[in-house]
Amino acid sequence: MAAEKALYAKEDRRRIPAGEHVDIPFLLLTMLLLTVGLIMLYSASSAQSEYDTSYTISTKYLQKQAVCAGLGILCMVAFSRIPAQFWFKFAWPLYGISILLLLLVLFAGESVNGARRWINIAGIQFQPSEIAKFTMIVLFAKLTRGFGADAKKFRYGVLGFGAALLGILIPLALEKHLSAIMLIGMVAVVMMFVAGTSPKWLLAGAGAAAAFVLIYITFMGYAGDRVTAWLHPEQDPGDTGYQILQSLYAIGSGGLFGLGFGKSRQKYLYLPFQYNDYIFAIICEELGLFGALLIIGLFAAMILRGYWIALRAADRFSTVLAAGLVTLIAVQTILNLCVVTNLLPSTGIALPFFSYGGTALAVNLGEMGVVLSISRYRNQTKIQEVSL
Repeated sequence: MAAEKALYAKEDRRRIPAGEHVDIPFLLLTMLLLTVGLIMLYSASSAQSEYDTSYTISTKYLQKQAVCAGLGILCMVAFSRIPAQFWFKFAWPLYGISILLLLLVLFAGESVNGARRWINIAGIQFQPSEIAKFTMIVLFAKLTRGFGADAKKFRYGVLGFGAALLGILIPLALEKHLSAIMLIGMVAVVMMFVAGTSPKWLLAGAGAAAAFVLIYITFMGYAGDRVTAWLHPEQDPGDTGYQILQSLYAIGSGGLFGLGFGKSRQKYLYLPFQYNDYIFAIICEELGLFGALLIIGLFAAMILRGYWIALRAADRFSTVLAAGLVTLIAVQTILNLCVVTNLLPSTGIALPFFSYGGTALAVNLGEMGVVLSISRYRNQTKIQEVSL
């Protein structure tokens, strides 16, 4: 055990040599998803935009999303040039700032669609939970390298990671932000597994999380309504089951080849949030099964390429950081598709690069910039952990 601990005790801190160009396939896949996402957002939101503007403009939501996409691209370019060691150095300060922002929501947050999860600083409105997702991943990557082989022990692999996780989850629970809790929790479990936490503790944690969700649903009526609507949407087609039924109508109407781009019927105010959480239903209606599968294929290719980059990163921290960021996109995508097709209850989790939401889009693109930065060193010899 002593020898094993010594092996992981300290990483070789040699300066990483200057990198090469970013990974082009990952960059192209990211930009392709963004482009297709903006196009489909225009189609899905055009009817709602005309309704909201007294039928004067059909690009209200597209314009706002395009501005955020531009900011996100700038962040992606900037972050692609920042070495991963920058995030290692500032992991704890960033983590502390994200917790402060989450707590600020409780006192000075703004309500959007009945949920108080936004804050406005200097005229800029954003969701701190999106930033918290990123900082949690950065901190877990730092802890993974710090714990080394000790991650197998309960003290580090469970209590160490768990304490850091609770710092984010408690403010989110006070906000009643169940979707963010689920998402962050699932990504954390994957990262803990990669770090070396014993599977028995992860299974125990999953059981505790399931118990928490049941208790949460019991005391939060709106969450319980979502479960009822998921199991029996036909029992209340005019209220709790309305959205999922309209989503299924849209998917079924698309058939194999779809009704054609821009020809969705459900987007004409039949399907609520058709440009946000349920945009994939409009995609299925307009592009059909084959179009939907092509988009799923793009997501799968980008995610697999991201893991490929993670496996070839220059050091342990970069590997775990890239894997965590790619896992975040993967989990978001899977959960959203499952909700839209009624395989899971409604969670409020958006489809990355497609759903309307400026904060999420800009942060997602910035996160992909971090992965691109890590990819610059993919062809260099991996820095090995050395014994003291």
